[in-house]
Amino acid sequence: MTEHIKVQAPQDSGVPGWARDFSLTDRVIFITGAGQGIGRELARQFAAAGAIPIVADLDVDNAERVRAEILAAGGRASAAEVDIADAASVDRLVKSIIDEHGRLDVLINNAAIFATLDKRKFEHIPLDEWDRVMRVNITGPFLCARAVAPVMRAAKWGRIINISSDAVTKGVMNYMHYVASKSAMIGMTNAMARELGDDGINVNCIRPGAVSTEVERAVNPTLELRQTQLTQQCIKRSMLPTDLVGIMMFLSTPASNFITGQTIACDGGYTHSS
Repeated sequence: MTEHIKVQAPQDSGVPGWARDFSLTDRVIFITGAGQGIGRELARQFAAAGAIPIVADLDVDNAERVRAEILAAGGRASAAEVDIADAASVDRLVKSIIDEHGRLDVLINNAAIFATLDKRKFEHIPLDEWDRVMRVNITGPFLCARAVAPVMRAAKWGRIINISSDAVTKGVMNYMHYVASKSAMIGMTNAMARELGDDGINVNCIRPGAVSTEVERAVNPTLELRQTQLTQQCIKRSMLPTDLVGIMMFLSTPASNFITGQTIACDGGYTHSS
């Protein structure tokens, strides 16, 4: 896999400590599913902050379009095709990242199957659909984390950020495979943080609310349902991909050195309201 690859440890730039702790300059950020939606916005914003996002997606044309957007804005980025459900594809990409950049600082496990799913009672979910959701939504993040861990160990620094969903706490009906996979993300985060803490690698999980993106969904919530959700939030507006940027950036920097094994809600206070 990647144990033989030489990597660069993060360097002390001479910038004052308080500023360096929040700096993303030159950090290499591997973002899965970055060709659209949340991943696209994260890649654009990380690049604007001086990082080098790896725009990784199964649809390489989408990844290239995001890279072009970043370059046009004056940022840096690489685009790559990856099937996170395939171990060989993931391992090849991680090796290519190190070959090109010499380091890999942050993994953001963003890619997941949801928008294309039809609503079904759990007993009507086809087994092949169940298996595909699990393969992408939980096995994929496991394969990505497994591939980057040796690289981060060699550098004695790294961040793995997993993305779950508030569907876990709400027990959203008719998407049991999605809910189960996102529940597993939280458990995986907890166990992985225990195993990697001594290696200087922090592992955390974000639990977003329903995010409005450009991605079309097979089933769109009704206006009435959206309004009901908004009234139950403390911050009564729709959540946008930009609302995830701040917490993602914080968890990607040395400023979060003592935070690991945590699942952090970012949902406008939806799970806080009663």
